[in-house]
Amino acid sequence: MLNFVGLSLAVLISAVGAATIERVEYDYYKYHPMPEITNWMDQNVKDYPDVVSIITYGKTYEDRNIKLLKIGVNTGEKKKAIWMDCGIHAREWISPAFCQYFVRQILQAYKTDPKMEEMMKNLDFYVTPVLNIDGYIYSWKDNTTRLWRKNRSPGPGNCTCYGTDLNRNFDVNWGTLGISFNCCSNIYCGRKPTSEHEAQAVTYFVGTRKDDFLCFLTIHSYGQLLLVSYGHPNVTAPNYKELMDVGLAAAEAIRKVHGMNYTVGTSPDILYSHSGTSQDWAQMLGIPLTYTFELRDKGQYGFELPEEQIQPACEEAYSGALHIITYAHDKTFNGAVATAAATLWTMVLAVGVTSTTLM
Repeated sequence: MLNFVGLSLAVLISAVGAATIERVEYDYYKYHPMPEITNWMDQNVKDYPDVVSIITYGKTYEDRNIKLLKIGVNTGEKKKAIWMDCGIHAREWISPAFCQYFVRQILQAYKTDPKMEEMMKNLDFYVTPVLNIDGYIYSWKDNTTRLWRKNRSPGPGNCTCYGTDLNRNFDVNWGTLGISFNCCSNIYCGRKPTSEHEAQAVTYFVGTRKDDFLCFLTIHSYGQLLLVSYGHPNVTAPNYKELMDVGLAAAEAIRKVHGMNYTVGTSPDILYSHSGTSQDWAQMLGIPLTYTFELRDKGQYGFELPEEQIQPACEEAYSGALHIITYAHDKTFNGAVATAAATLWTMVLAVGVTSTTLM
C-alpha cells in the first residue's frame, strides 16, 4: 500500500512538473501561428488571474473574435490606460512576437520591480497581440501568402482582389495621401473611413475611453523608426516638441540595449506621407503620446526577420516602449515630468533584460 501511495505521489509530482515545464517553455523567440497565440493568451489569464483578463472587443471580417489582454491591478477605481496593438499588417510577424514579449516582461517585472508594481496599480495595459487576425492567419498559409499585408475583406463591386490596408482606413485625413483607391493595391484605403471591421473595433473601444488613455503605441516593421504624428505634411501635432523629446529619449534607450539606431520623426520627414493611420487617429482624438514603432531591420531581411533576431529586437523595443510609458505615468501621477527618472529606470531595466530573459 505504501509503495502504491509513493508511486501515485511520484506520478502526480511528475505530471505537475511536466505541466509546469510546458508552460515555462513557451518560446518567445520563435514566430507563433494564431492558435498558439490564442492559447498563450488564455494561459496568461490562468497564470496571473489577479492582474490579467481577456476582453473581446470586435469581430474580423471572417467572424473571428478580436481580443486583447487587459493587464493591471483591479483597484476598484477608474484608471488611466496604455494602448498597444500588434499585427495590424499581416506580414510583420515580429510585431505580434513583440506584443507577446512585452506582456511576459511586464508580468515578470510586476512581481519583482517596485516601479512596475506602482504602474500596474495606476495603469491598465490594453494589449492586442494580433489585430489583423484574418490576414495573419492567411500569411501563414504557405510561401505564396507569407507577405500578405491587408485584411481579408472582399473588394467592392466587380473587384476580384481582397483586402483593405487597415492602417489607411481610420477616419483622419482619410483618402488624401499615401493611399490608393485601387482595391488590388497594398495601400488600398477602403470604400470609406472606418469601413473595416477591425478599424471599427479599435475606433469604438479606444474612442469610448479616449480620456483614459495616456499612450497609444502601434507596433510595425520594418525600418527602425519611431514615428510621431502626423502623416500629413500640412498637419502638426500640438505637442510635437514633447513627442520628439520623448521619442528621442526612447530611441536612446533602445540604442543602449544592443547598439541599434532608431530614427525619430514624422512620417513625411523620415519615411513618406500617408493618411488614415491609427496613430494619427489616436492623436486627433486627444491621446497625448502616440507612436508607431517600426522594428528591425532596415531592409536586409525586411518583413522576414530571422527568428534569431526576435530576442534582441524585442529587448531593445521593450526598453524604448517602457521609456515612453514610464514618462507618461510619471507625468500624470507625480505631478511633474520625470524624464530623468524614466531614463534611469529604463537603463537599469535594459541591463537586466538580457540576464532575466536567458533564464
